[in-house]
Amino acid sequence: MSMTDPIADLLTRIRNALTAKHVTVDVPTSKVKVEIVRILREEGYVDEYEVREDGPQGTIRIRLKYASDGRRAITGVERVSRPGRRVYRGKDDIPRVLDGLGVTIVSTSRGIKTGRTCRAEGIGGEVLCNVW
Repeated sequence: MSMTDPIADLLTRIRNALTAKHVTVDVPTSKVKVEIVRILREEGYVDEYEVREDGPQGTIRIRLKYASDGRRAITGVERVSRPGRRVYRGKDDIPRVLDGLGVTIVSTSRGIKTGRTCRAEGIGGEVLCNVW
């Protein structure tokens, strides 16, 4: 099976694992995915992650985060830019997710950053996904 959109695959695996109440989820690794997971960790959407060097590609094991009452930290994820329909935004047009309650993940010329960081640094880029 060829994968045309590995970022959508990452988001879908996280969404499915949360729906099934899994503690961890493993995804094939890539630099972009590691950066996205790092941002999710910094923003408090996942507990921990570790990059494992197993097999030809390696995997990222992500520990999902739940509240004490079992509610999940991530209630929604949405792929914005995708192969076939790339979405680029300038610094002034980066969307706010739920009035700042969610996070926009943007791929910029200076690496993968949150929408908030992009607005602060005055740079735009490709809007990868929204998480809330």
